[in-house]
Amino acid sequence: MEQNYIFMTDSDSDLLYSIADERNIPVVKMPYTLDGKEYFDDNGRSGVEKVFFRRMREGAAPSTSQLPTEAHLEIFEPLMKEGKDILFVSFSSQMSATYDNAVKAKDILLAKYPERKMMVIDTLSISGPMTVLLLKAHDLYLAGKPMEEVAQWLLDNRMRSHAWLTVGDLKYLARGGRISSTSALFGSVLDIKPIICMGKGGKLDPAEKVQGRKKALRTIVERTAENIEHPEDQTVIILQGDVPEEADKLADMLRQRIPEIKEIRIQIIGPVIGAHCGPGTLACCFMGKERTI
Repeated sequence: MEQNYIFMTDSDSDLLYSIADERNIPVVKMPYTLDGKEYFDDNGRSGVEKVFFRRMREGAAPSTSQLPTEAHLEIFEPLMKEGKDILFVSFSSQMSATYDNAVKAKDILLAKYPERKMMVIDTLSISGPMTVLLLKAHDLYLAGKPMEEVAQWLLDNRMRSHAWLTVGDLKYLARGGRISSTSALFGSVLDIKPIICMGKGGKLDPAEKVQGRKKALRTIVERTAENIEHPEDQTVIILQGDVPEEADKLADMLRQRIPEIKEIRIQIIGPVIGAHCGPGTLACCFMGKERTI
């Protein structure tokens, strides 16, 4: 059913370009810098991810930045000029000022075009858990549900989108200020692997620590089994930081532990998210019980 408003999101969702194209979801591209040059994440369209992670392994230190209000205005205003209303599904307000900038742009445009409607929804998620949430909401959009109903569903269910993950090297978390450099050094020496989850506050939070990569993968599988709901109706997303063989192994472990999962999709992590978690990251993303951490 054709809608009278546009459902949009941003590239920090790690929503695959092919899915965005198939569903006709406009995606606002987020910036990152590698080797002194700024790029915009296109969610796999240009296939830069493997080169990106290779450069990180070689010592490159990519960075990310917020998208300013002016950039949002340039994206949103032409749509309003065409007479379109907008539902913009944003990555977590707790991980960047980008959400606030989108809200500022909305306020400016609604003052300029008072006959239009626009809503900016804070998913309190990023990457895979954001994708599983927004695709469920987009199903409602495709079914013809009004903007307010879809927005309310997102707000009511955002605490049910999960990511459970581990990283390949603690130095990337230390570089981003997630842990201290001392903790990273001792953790690496002792082969300590953090288990991280999408937290209630809209940030990636440490959940526990285990020793060894194998134990980390087993723990991700167990936390998924404990928290997932209605796996027979879900596409579970495994995100991988250029470790495809391990991602396949994690998928096999999930199928053995939760055989009723409808589908498992494996995809490489985008550069904006990858800049903070680094190569070797593995994550399992799904809809489930409300977050408890």
